[in-house]
This record gives sequence, C-alpha cells and structure tokens, in this order.
Amino acid sequence: MATLLQQLSNVTTVVADTGDLAAIQAFQPIDATTNPSLVLKAMGQPLAESLISTAVAWAKQQGGDQATQLDNTADKLVVSLGMEILKHIPGRVSTEVDARLSFDTEKTLAKARKLIKLYEDAGIGRERVLIKIASTWEGIKAAEILEKEGINCNLTLLFSFAQARACAESGVFLISPFVGRILDWFKKQNPGTDYAPEEEPGVVSVSDIFNYYKRHGYNTIVMGASFRNIGEIIALAGCDRLTISPNLLEELSASEGNLQVRLHAQAASADKPQALSEAEFRWLHNEDAMATEKLAEGIRLFAVDQNKLEKMLSERLVG
Repeated sequence: MATLLQQLSNVTTVVADTGDLAAIQAFQPIDATTNPSLVLKAMGQPLAESLISTAVAWAKQQGGDQATQLDNTADKLVVSLGMEILKHIPGRVSTEVDARLSFDTEKTLAKARKLIKLYEDAGIGRERVLIKIASTWEGIKAAEILEKEGINCNLTLLFSFAQARACAESGVFLISPFVGRILDWFKKQNPGTDYAPEEEPGVVSVSDIFNYYKRHGYNTIVMGASFRNIGEIIALAGCDRLTISPNLLEELSASEGNLQVRLHAQAASADKPQALSEAEFRWLHNEDAMATEKLAEGIRLFAVDQNKLEKMLSERLVG
C-alpha cells in the first residue's frame, strides 16, 4: 500500500517547510519554503560556513558602511541558501523579505527587487522564486505591484479571511494560511478543549479560504502551512499545496492508510465581490482577535530571529 505521503502527493503539491538540504533530498518535494527562523536553523548545517564566508566576502566587495555591508551579507546569504535548495527541487523556493519591513510598502518593494536581482545575477530566473511577504495591508499592496512586474509572491502569516480576500483581490500568486498557530491560539483561550482534525479552527479557516477562492474563480494558490500534526494535513488533502516540516513529512512517509480527498475545486461563478478598501480590510482584520494577535506575534518572532542572524553575521564582518 502507498504511504500517506505518496497518496497526498498525488492530490496536493507537497512543499518542504525547511532549509535543511538533507531533508529536502530525502523527501523530494516540488517546492521549498524558508523564513528567518528556518534560515537561522540552517546555519547549523555543514554547508553554512561556506555560504556565510561567500556572503561576507561579497558584501565587503560591494563596499559601503557597516550597516550596508550587514544588509548585503544577510541578503546574499538567504539567496545563496535558496540557490542550494533549488539544486534539489524542480520547482520554486520561497525567500522572505525582512519582517521588520512589514508595514512599509516601498521598502518591501525595494527589498523584493533586490533579492530577485541577486538571484538573476547568479543565473536563477525569477520564475523559480517566490518572494515571501507578511500579509499586512502594506505587504499585500507591495505584492500587487510586484506581481505586475513578473515577481511572484507568497503572502505569509495569514490568519484572517480579510487577509485572504485582499490577497486574492490584489492578484497575489500564492498565500500561506497558517493552521497550527491558529489552533495554538484557540487552545490557549480554551484550555482542555480537544478538536477533531477536520474541526480544528485552522483547518476550517484554510478550507473556507480554499472554497471561497474556487467558488469565485480566483487564481491565487492556497498553500496550507504551520502544521502541528498529520491529522491536520490529512484533513486538507486536495488543497492546492501544503508546506510541511521534515518531522511531519517523515511521519507521513512512515504511515499507511486510505487517504481521502477532503477539498474539491468547485465550478467558479462569473462574479467576484467588490474589492476591499483599506479601511474595510483593517476593520475586518481588527475584528478577528486571533488573527490580529497572531499576525503581530509572527512578525515580532521573525524579527527576533532576523536580529539573531544579523548579530552572527555582524561578528563575521568585523572578524
């Protein structure tokens, strides 16, 4: 009998949520995603020393003050890691914009264009990269502009239906609605409550977004993310894509059973709702206490890991 991972791969595009090259080689996903936390973790790999040394040398060549060199080192490093990942997957790698720029459209645009240029200067076409951006209003508007420039985006830290609507209405290539972090919030609010996988708030959220997109004919890809267990993954079989951590990929590959497709694309209607205004978006998102708290927390945590990464790189620059 085929494993659950093999069966899932037949109905959903499986993406590795890791910067661990060994895991990517082992599970052979189509795509891979990274974020500041995963990049920081990847710095413990054997290849990391070479990537860091190359990034530092390149940044020093570019010149500028210490802040400029640090910024260039960090950008070169994440692109170099992305390039290594691309050697082992047929699809795309997601590379994240600095979370500290999440509320600045213009700086997000500048960073995204810089990252794409670094890839292209190294011979990697933009069609193999997704730029990850936090799903703030400013981030969504930056993605709308980037998409028109042929730079495809992955809108992350997505928790509310308002975020999902605004992304689709802005023509974003792909969204990463979170599952496990939503469950975390509800469990904290309701200690001792148990949910069946298909009834978990995060699973319900992704299912609702998927069905809404398909019903209205939006082309934006739905990629469920942030899983706590394989039950959540199985409950979303049939979703466009699912990005899964190595430990859960391992569990799926070691499990057998009959996987049922849970999400089915519906026939799209011709009409689409009127696009949300900024004021409407902010109000609807604000009305969702979970989404408001988890978006802010996610940005803060990514910023913490970005700072840790830069502290390590700063020591190398002056060393």
